[in-house]
Amino acid sequence: MAWSAAQRYLAEFLGTFGLLLLGGGTAVSTLYYGDFTARDGVVAIAFGVGLLALAYVFGDVSGGHFNPAVTLSMALNRRMPLRDVVPYVIAQVFGGIVGIGTVAAVVHGSSSQWTVALSSGFGSQCYAGNGSGCGYALGSVFLLELALSFVFILVIQLVTRPESSAKNLAPLAIGGALAVGNLIAIPIDGASLNPVRSFSPAVLTSLASGPSWPLAESWLFWVAPILGGLLAAVVEMLLRPKA
Repeated sequence: MAWSAAQRYLAEFLGTFGLLLLGGGTAVSTLYYGDFTARDGVVAIAFGVGLLALAYVFGDVSGGHFNPAVTLSMALNRRMPLRDVVPYVIAQVFGGIVGIGTVAAVVHGSSSQWTVALSSGFGSQCYAGNGSGCGYALGSVFLLELALSFVFILVIQLVTRPESSAKNLAPLAIGGALAVGNLIAIPIDGASLNPVRSFSPAVLTSLASGPSWPLAESWLFWVAPILGGLLAAVVEMLLRPKA
């Protein structure tokens, strides 16, 4: 079955919209939790299960990337046409903004929750400095995002290969990898592993005249996951079976 380019781009928009609505929405709606350990677990599960479901729904249409780092990784090892890269990323960015924007529109109905959500950059990620409140230095966060994105995207690369015996169960492995990555990273930097995951709430925070640190620090959450994804593509090519 062949899908048109417009259908693939729409799938990426809807999938990223759903990921930010479900996962990002959980991150914002649990900001009042007193037990932050419990909150971290809830958010990690929300992202993992949300990605699992969305990958099953849209995976056959677009590949179910919902993440510019995944798209660039797949393009590097020629598992998707280069002409689709820019439209995929544009669809993902807009999908993420609309997704977290929907969450913000709901939260705006409560003045107290709106204040907390806006001050936290709608659950955006961060490193120490610029008034963000995060305690880990830039270098530590960069390394964490690079390493976790590499492992996460390597899982995606390997379980979605045509010859993989686990291909039908790929969304389970991918969702599980994202959930574990979030469990590790949420207490440190809020857990990104996806440029759109960070950039969407940062843009919304800026549009809502909130703090400046989310947008100022969002560059790291583009660069580190993309580098991790490109490294994963190289490793996948090295691990390809001999013909």
